[in-house]
Amino acid sequence: MKRLMLVVMALFVLAACGATPAAPAADDAGTTKILRIGYVPVMIYAPLYVGIERGYFAAEGITIESTPVQGGSDPVVQLAAGNFDVALGGAGAGLFNAAARGVKFSIVAPMHSEKAPLTSPLVISAKRVDEITKIADLKGKKVAINATGAATEYWLSEALGQGGLRVEDVELVTVPFKDVPAALASNSIDAAILGEPLATIASDKGEVALLSNDFINGFFATYLYMGEPLLNDKATAQAFMRAYLKACGDLQGDYMSPEIATIIEKYTKVPADVVMRASPAQYDASGTIPVANLETLQNYFRKRGVLEYETNLDVNTLINTELVASLN
Repeated sequence: MKRLMLVVMALFVLAACGATPAAPAADDAGTTKILRIGYVPVMIYAPLYVGIERGYFAAEGITIESTPVQGGSDPVVQLAAGNFDVALGGAGAGLFNAAARGVKFSIVAPMHSEKAPLTSPLVISAKRVDEITKIADLKGKKVAINATGAATEYWLSEALGQGGLRVEDVELVTVPFKDVPAALASNSIDAAILGEPLATIASDKGEVALLSNDFINGFFATYLYMGEPLLNDKATAQAFMRAYLKACGDLQGDYMSPEIATIIEKYTKVPADVVMRASPAQYDASGTIPVANLETLQNYFRKRGVLEYETNLDVNTLINTELVASLN
């Protein structure tokens, strides 16, 4: 009986692995398309939240079925597996390695960029401001990011460069953003990249102090991805993109308002008053994909030795510019 059960389970797994991702589903009345989307429930995913709450997707005949995920390249991996129709996430080493292994996805638009004051600053313990006064003081010390191979590692590289240091000059460790304040307080780490709104929350509590929040300017590290089934349904893909870019258009300049903060609170569970004071991300309503930024990330991860393939991918093979162009 045990052997029979194992055989059945193995056949199930093989069938699942060989399954073809389904096309976007229609509702029972056939009047709207249901799109499954993976996202990380943090502030930078504001275009998704705004697009849903202001009815932009609904106006295009789309119902969004959103699922929060852990982060990294997880949304894109699940997209390729057919669990999502659309994904929002970072372009880290895992993404490039997945592409090199033949995982199918297309980058169709940028998501967020940052400018000073950054949404992901470099912080230290508020108790050590007299000891660590400049970035150069971090040489040989433990500095944390949320995950190796993530865009935050490139963020740290740029921050350290302000003090004439490289990543190799510090002891790089990984600490989830939520655990950074406690790790700093216990001196388990000496500094860390900390994303908003946690940076503002920890600052309010007197737990952290900014060491630098101006080491990135207009760099895009997160993107909007679509799978082949949705791209083949051109009308639905166009409808989603119109709604998404309209939401990005609402998030320009000094865009934070009580209404938008309340929308973000609904999806992130971060109090609106904290969202109002946190450093906001920036968005591009044109949908233009910054190829140079993707190349920079790939080159960085190549130097760090975390790519599993020998020759750099042509990032142009990972992007789809036709979808945005077809809206004009």
